[in-house]
This record gives sequence, C-alpha cells and structure tokens, in this order.
Amino acid sequence: MHHDTPPPPAGGDAPPLASRRRWLLQGAGATLGSALLALWPAGAAQALAPRTLRFPRDHGSHPDLRTEWWYITGHALAGGRPLGFQVTFFRSRVEATQRLQSAFAARQLVFAHAALTDLQGRKLHHDQRIARAGFGIAEAAEADTDVRLRDWQLLREDGPTPGSSRYTARVQAARFALDLRFDTTQPVLLQGSAGLSRKGPDAAQASYYYSQPQLAVSGHITLEGQRLPVATDGPPQSHRAWLDHEWSEALMHPEAVGWDWIGMNLDSGAALTAFRLRRADGSALWAGGSWRAGADAAPRIFGADEVRFAPQRVWQSGATGARYPVEWQVETPAGRFTVRALLDDQELDSSSSTGAVYWEGLSELRDAAGSAVGRGYLEMTGYAQRLRLG
Repeated sequence: MHHDTPPPPAGGDAPPLASRRRWLLQGAGATLGSALLALWPAGAAQALAPRTLRFPRDHGSHPDLRTEWWYITGHALAGGRPLGFQVTFFRSRVEATQRLQSAFAARQLVFAHAALTDLQGRKLHHDQRIARAGFGIAEAAEADTDVRLRDWQLLREDGPTPGSSRYTARVQAARFALDLRFDTTQPVLLQGSAGLSRKGPDAAQASYYYSQPQLAVSGHITLEGQRLPVATDGPPQSHRAWLDHEWSEALMHPEAVGWDWIGMNLDSGAALTAFRLRRADGSALWAGGSWRAGADAAPRIFGADEVRFAPQRVWQSGATGARYPVEWQVETPAGRFTVRALLDDQELDSSSSTGAVYWEGLSELRDAAGSAVGRGYLEMTGYAQRLRLG
C-alpha cells in the first residue's frame, strides 16, 4: 500500500470506479492515488451463513466482510428536464493491512461514484472519490447507513412512520451536484432466501442483499450551474428511486466474464429485479431476481432457471468499440418484459484507472404488449473485456 499517496482531485469528471458488481464479486483495494485494483487472491471463500437481517443495524457497514456497497439509482423531472442519477458508495476491507499496527494503515477503503444522465442534453456526467477510512475524511458507520467521503454523503434516518426510512444523498461533482432525499413507500425487500442471495453455482458465491424499491425522490439537482428543484407535484412514478445494499466475501465464478442486471420500479407499485452471469459464449452461468407486486405483497424469488435475457438491439461504443445490447427481452415468472435504454451512450470508461469499462444507465420497462410500465437502471459488464480476478 502507498499510504502517502494523495487522493484524487476533488473535482472533474474523473473516470468512474469499476462497476458495483465487479466490486462485489471481485473485491477492491490498492493505491489511493491511482485507484488501481488489487483484486482478491484466488482461492475458496467461505460460504455465508443464513441469518436474519436486523435493522437498523444491517443498514450500516459490515467491516468484517471484504466488500460492500450502497447504491441508489433513480429518475426525476428537475426544472422540467428529465434526469437519471446514480450514487454508489463502496467499502473495501484491505486484507494485507489488517495486522499492521500503524494508525496510517489503510484497513478499509471507501470509494464513491456518482453519475447523472441528462436525457435532454443526451449526455452522461460522472465523478468519483476515494480515500482510506478514518482521519475524518471517509467513514462507513456500523450502526446505520452513514457513509461519508469528504463532501459526499449517504445518510439514513428514521422516517415519520414506524419502520420507514429517509435517505439523504449529497454529492458535489465538477459539472453537477445532487442534494436529494429518498423516502421509503414500501417495506424492505429481502433478496434471495431471506436476504442471502446466490451469485453462482457454488454456495460460496453469495451475498447478503436487500433492496428499497419505490423510493419517493425530492430535493435539488444542479446541472450547468443551475440548481433545479425536483418536481414532486406530478404522478408518483415521475420521481422514483431504488436502493440496493449488498455485502459479501464472494469470488466471481471462474467461468463468468460479465453480468447483466436490472432493477425496475413499475408504475403500478411493483418492483422487478433480474440478473444473469454470462459465460464467454454468451450463455447464462447463473441467474436470479425477484418480483414484488406491491407494498403488501410477498416477494416471488426467481430460481436460476427461471430468468432469461435475450438481446434485441445492439449499440457500439465509438470510444471503446464495445458492443452493448441496449434493448433486451427479459423473461421471468412475473412475465416477459422489454428493457430499453433511454440513452444509448451510458458507457463508463475507467480503463485509465480501475481498468473497467461497463455500461450502466437509465432505461424504460415495457410489458409483453409493448406498453411502458416502469423505469429503472440496466447494468452490463464484461462487454469491453473479460472481468479479471487478478
């Protein structure tokens, strides 16, 4: 570790961090200055034990496990402009420094990544932060969600009704800023088996994972020097967000080269999650997801053989040459859906820093009849290069 390396500059549309699922499945680490990844060593990870998730404690950090992230995506009208946004905070346990006595040893690293999709301007903006935990610079609290990295923050507080939550995200980037609040309208959605979500054919490939779909968005978004209020007087589906919180010890399966994932808020109040891990030939190594029809409904958890992704329309990046399916047909036990990117170029290239090139962006969801039924985010990794394990 290079403990004396200064952090990256505070401003600028810096190359983004590796995708959150690359982080989750491969781990993170390395120098603060360059943000290069020192990926986890090869070897068997211990299978996570089933356990009851308890809140608010499990909203907080789990520093004994290797990697963790809190991820919010959503969309809103702000100043009459349709916008999509993403805020992700990562925590990474650095195994090599755990026994060092120095107070300066980087035992935990905190990373943050933010992106803003401007549909009217047809442009994606992004920025990042990275620092070792401690010294008042970066922290990930254990008691509840309170993740801070300099002037960036994600905080959870109890909402006005029992069991409800309000999240606050503050991000000051070079070309945009987010000052947003997210209020829960539904209970926590436990993914997988009561919050233990398999991510591959081996039992060790799993994570603790829950979601907070159908978050009501309010606040302000600053773009091009204008502070724009989020419109909250329209229908609820016009300002909705989705939160994922996931933590794990898992390694990616050696046959996996990439990942396709969606998290969709439906206008009806339903929530759809679907994902698959891909082999090099494009076939599915593992798949899963969930469907919850509404706030009072029990979730339907999908089996690995119940989810199918079929690419429809492909967009090729002029920057990297990577070819991404920006329209998918996704078959699930809840129905057949079409996922369509609302902006083709939502590719994030961090090849000069972390080495990852991936696509993540605002998309719409259509039902089998072709009617628009919701919006959310689509993530695709491993199309520009195979995800590496070290």
